[in-house]
Amino acid sequence: MIKSVFIATTEPYSGKSIVALGVVNMLLAKAHKVAYFKPIINDDPQDRRDVDIQTVVEYFGLPVSYEDTFAYTRQQAMQQMEAESRSRLIETVISKVKSLEETYDFTVIEGSDYLGEGTAFEFEANLTIAKNLGAPVILVVSGSGKTTPQLISNVQSALHNFIIRDVQVLAIVVNKVKSESVKDVSELLNNLPLKDTIISVIPEDKNLQNPTMKDIHEQLGGSLIAGEDQLNNQVDNFVTGAMHLPHFLDHIKENVLIVTPGDRGDIIIGALQANLSTNYPKVAGIVLTGGIIPEEPILRLVEGLQSTVPIIALKTSTFRTTTLLGAINSRITSSNTKKIELAINTFEKYIDVAALDEKIVTFETEGITPHMFQYQLSKKAKSSIKHIVLPEGNDDRILKAAARLINQDVVKLSILGDAAEISKSIKRLGLNFDLSQVNIINPTSSEYFEDYAQTLYELRKNKGVTLEWAHDTMADVSYFGTMMVYKGHADGMVSGAVHTTQHTIRPALQFVKTKPGISVVSSVFFMCLPHRVSVFGDCAVNPDPTAEQLAEIAISSAESSKRFGIEPKIAMLSYSSGSSGEGADVDKVRQATAIVKQKRPDLKVEGPIQYDAAVDPIVGRQKLPGSEVAGQASVLIFPDLNTGNNTYKAVQRETGALAIGPMLQGLNKPINDLSRGCTVDDIYNTVVLTAIQAQEN
Repeated sequence: MIKSVFIATTEPYSGKSIVALGVVNMLLAKAHKVAYFKPIINDDPQDRRDVDIQTVVEYFGLPVSYEDTFAYTRQQAMQQMEAESRSRLIETVISKVKSLEETYDFTVIEGSDYLGEGTAFEFEANLTIAKNLGAPVILVVSGSGKTTPQLISNVQSALHNFIIRDVQVLAIVVNKVKSESVKDVSELLNNLPLKDTIISVIPEDKNLQNPTMKDIHEQLGGSLIAGEDQLNNQVDNFVTGAMHLPHFLDHIKENVLIVTPGDRGDIIIGALQANLSTNYPKVAGIVLTGGIIPEEPILRLVEGLQSTVPIIALKTSTFRTTTLLGAINSRITSSNTKKIELAINTFEKYIDVAALDEKIVTFETEGITPHMFQYQLSKKAKSSIKHIVLPEGNDDRILKAAARLINQDVVKLSILGDAAEISKSIKRLGLNFDLSQVNIINPTSSEYFEDYAQTLYELRKNKGVTLEWAHDTMADVSYFGTMMVYKGHADGMVSGAVHTTQHTIRPALQFVKTKPGISVVSSVFFMCLPHRVSVFGDCAVNPDPTAEQLAEIAISSAESSKRFGIEPKIAMLSYSSGSSGEGADVDKVRQATAIVKQKRPDLKVEGPIQYDAAVDPIVGRQKLPGSEVAGQASVLIFPDLNTGNNTYKAVQRETGALAIGPMLQGLNKPINDLSRGCTVDDIYNTVVLTAIQAQEN
């Protein structure tokens, strides 16, 4: 059984971080525990942690201690070599990897960075480690600065070194290839005699290769005067501010870094004002040169701004600074989630993930982990892209989630609101997505407004609704968004970041209505606990359901569970287990359980049952021996809203579990509600759930 894979390269800054992030993300969809390891790191851990290790471990929350993620620092490795202890070095690395393999399902090993002395030794060491571990290799080759013949020659040379040492190369990833050369490189590589080797070519991408202001600050040093909260701004262009302000403004390009002496207050103020103006592109940051700090009035003005771009003061001259800036290499860091997500998306776009997965993952695990669940949700949503409407375009969280959804090609989006205001907010937030990819609609000026108002009137006139009322009501974003779904102009809607649950759901109940055979709309949360995902229902809609309604909620929740890849084992929760308890509340649960068994004999259901007996195998065996559900319940149905809402929040807060939802069940078309305290992640996940519901429709 393969328990590790080695990601190797032959040169620095090849972009192997893209592959490392993509492989770990892929493996976590099937493995409970994944470890990450680098045999040799560049920096002493007492001074600074390795950037690649920190990024992967922190982003994915891998349960591996930092001390277990490496064997030697570069200095220690070179000392071993000078003492002619190469074999001991290799043995130590192998010992640490094998130790990880005993604890973890899979270990991703990333080879050396080739930064500094001893690069020839590193290549040999990587080959030897991979061979002695029996770990197959994913070989990453950089196309940066190479012609097509040079690139093909480099691939052949590197591949030859692995083959003659009997190291299996699973895949070759050629990265940073000029877009105009991608086709030629792909054809030439596919003509090489590479049996069963996956070949992938990734074009160069400025969004991955260009540095951020944080990269510049860390690599050049200097004093950070302002803009610490925007250090993740990406730098796509450089300009030197040495001319008069009116001429200088004509040279501002998108995501520009402005280099100017520290005494040019006019350039500093002009750049900050241009960044705030809708008539100029976004400014990434300002680097002040010559060791000159701006005068006190300028500093006071900057400090008084609510938000400003990063301003870094350096001691070097303007010419020297521009030279240093040109030599900076971008790194993917743990704080830059936008770049991490882009790297993973790039991996999935250009590499045959299914083929790679088949080659390196030869084991299956029972159950489903939170990361598996989220990975599978995203994958399923992408399998058939759906159109979701977000009515609350005036909320920053909605726009941040929208950028992430669009950049990852998960859904098509319509956002309701004023286009000019939304455009300003996108620039203010520094979001990197093309507005042309999103349909922005102002309800009252929409071409569909009259039709929607007339439709609402026809649907509700028997309830006393007038046409005038329908016109007024259709200006409400919740009604307009719901009508888009009703009319088929969108596949689903997600709202509630600003509006109440009642405001979000009311239009759906009025004219979208429930599915045939369904009498009650209910909800579920997908509770992503440390080692499993459970379905909690109903925690958001029905205050005190009857026994019949509770049974219907249980059946709907079981169907939702199956739809999202979780085998339903239903626990009908109460304050007693089995037949021991008495009272109206427990009798209601007992009756609801009987109704579920009668209507759906195919479902595994137990009730009444207490929470501990439902989820703890030992308690479950003690209280309900022989039960197919006790101790292993995956769908937990609460007797009322008071119990359900408090329980899900208590579990979420006390365990750190991610609660995805609520997802509404029973409507003819998917409409889902957010909490007004929702995060960007909550919005993202709820939109993905809604898209998958729309696929079922």
